Amino acid sequence: MMDGMAHTLDFYWDFSSPFAYLASTQVHALAERTGATLTLRPMLLGALFKTFGTADAPILSWPEVKRRYYFQDICRWAEHWGVPFVMPSRFPMLTVKALRTYLALDDDRKRGFFDRTFRAYWVEDKDIADDATLATLIGDDAPRALAKCNDQSVKDALRDATATAAANGVFGAPTWVVDGEHLFWGQDRLVLVEAALSKT
Repeated sequence: MMDGMAHTLDFYWDFSSPFAYLASTQVHALAERTGATLTLRPMLLGALFKTFGTADAPILSWPEVKRRYYFQDICRWAEHWGVPFVMPSRFPMLTVKALRTYLALDDDRKRGFFDRTFRAYWVEDKDIADDATLATLIGDDAPRALAKCNDQSVKDALRDATATAAANGVFGAPTWVVDGEHLFWGQDRLVLVEAALSKT
C-alpha cells in the first residue's frame, strides 16, 4: 500500500452461509475502525462450489460429530460478538433471488437489504426465497426491484460476480481480501484481517 492511501477490503458473501452471517455483523464496523474502503461482493456459493467439485452444502456431508461441533462453534461466535443466531428450519436455502435482488437495488438501498436479509434468515427463520418476504425486506418500490431480478443484466451480474470470486481464489464464505491480494477465509480470521488493514 502506498503511503497515505486507504486499504481496501473486499468482502465475499452469500446469504446461505451462517459464517457469512456472523461476519456480516462485524464487517462495517471493521471498515470504520480501520478506515478501509469496503466493497461488498455477493456470490452464489452453490455455483462457486461446483467450480471446485464441492457439494452445494458441504456441512451436510460432514460426519455428525463435526456438524455438532460447528453448530456449537457458530453459537460461541454469536455469543462472543453479542449477536443473535437461530439455525433456520430451511437449510440449505436457495439464495439466487435474494442475491439478484441485492444486485438489482440502487446502491443506497443495498446496505439495508444486506443487513435485513441476513437477519431474516439467520435470526428470524424467514424464507428469503419467497417474493412476499423479499418485498418486505426491500420496502419501498419492491415490485420494481423484484421485476428487475428477471433482467438478463442482473442474472449476468451474479454469474460474473461468482466467476470473479473464483478467479480471485475465493472458495468459501465469508472471504476477505485486503488490498486485492491478501486473502483470509472465515469469520474467525477477523483479527488477522484487522491486523492487515492496520498496517501502514
